Amino acid sequence: MNIPMLDLKGQYKRIKNEIDTAIHNVLDNTNFINGPDVHRFESNLAKYLDSRYVIACANGTDALQIAMMALKLQPGDEVIVPSFTYAATAEVVGLLGLVPVLVDVDKFSFNIKVEDIESAISERTKAIVPVHLFGQAADMERIMEIASRYNLYVIEDNAQALGAKYTFSDGTVKHLGTIGHIGCTSFFPTKNLGCYGDGGAIFTQDPALAERVRMVTDHGQRVKYYHDIIGCNSRLDTLQAAVLDIKLKYLDEYSASRYGAAQIYKELLEGINEITLPQEMTYSTHVYHQFTIQVSEKREELREYLASKGISSMIYYPMSLNNQKAFSSISRVGTSLKNSEMLASTVVSLPMHTELTPQVQKIICEEIKFFFSEN
Repeated sequence: MNIPMLDLKGQYKRIKNEIDTAIHNVLDNTNFINGPDVHRFESNLAKYLDSRYVIACANGTDALQIAMMALKLQPGDEVIVPSFTYAATAEVVGLLGLVPVLVDVDKFSFNIKVEDIESAISERTKAIVPVHLFGQAADMERIMEIASRYNLYVIEDNAQALGAKYTFSDGTVKHLGTIGHIGCTSFFPTKNLGCYGDGGAIFTQDPALAERVRMVTDHGQRVKYYHDIIGCNSRLDTLQAAVLDIKLKYLDEYSASRYGAAQIYKELLEGINEITLPQEMTYSTHVYHQFTIQVSEKREELREYLASKGISSMIYYPMSLNNQKAFSSISRVGTSLKNSEMLASTVVSLPMHTELTPQVQKIICEEIKFFFSEN
């Protein structure tokens, strides 16, 4: 038996004819850079998100860097980020000579702890980067209120929650990535909307900001060979745009499939004392990029046991950013990070993908139950 974390091959087979046709069309047209598929995908994603502008780029890490460059953040400026997240969120902050200010996360949502943001703000703080981790929203209404009060930018890291929505207290509903000043996402193959290589995108409602983002992605030029600002070279390949444009049509179906699988996991794992199941926040839908449980004890033994049965699992993430060597000399710790450190030592993600069947989930959960009954 081999149960992987995800099944990209199975997903591809279901839409193989559409994908193959789209790829062959690009090969026939030979418009490999900035071909019509790129602009079509940007337009269709903008319609899906109800975002005025979508600018594609080479990957999700670039998207974060480009956002900060477009906002004209300067070396020494501080950027508030959660300490429990993938390193890329803070990595680009350091790469640009900015200062990552590490803030704790909520132990139930895994997202930035809003109560701690305000106490971490200093006179050098210029931006907040909430990460919508594992598939649901950080509390954006409260974050935007704090940002407005202190005149800060908000850059949404939406690499893991594309398609999820946030409901404001007045009933307004918005897609994640379209609430802050800029939203960023990744199309890495494992993402809910993934291509067959690297890819990313930036979203904004601001026309001036959108123009600057486009300039940054294209060597700082509006007109070819006339460079007004320092930029970079970050483009989404036409082949990848063609793939993404097909898969975008299925994104809501994919999200529903993941959500359904999450409910089955919750039902089957309910009542195991050693496990804390993921919680869904009332203000956010959840697209379950990952199904992440917390294991109070014997986490490594559980993973070893599952592996011996051919069942994959992953730890996202085994070390909070404050304990990462790369950030030790360039970051500032804004608050206590006890939740981030606790989660790093307890989280386990189980297989989660669009092809996951209830039968496979039953096997996984029966093995987890057996492990704890014997240990």
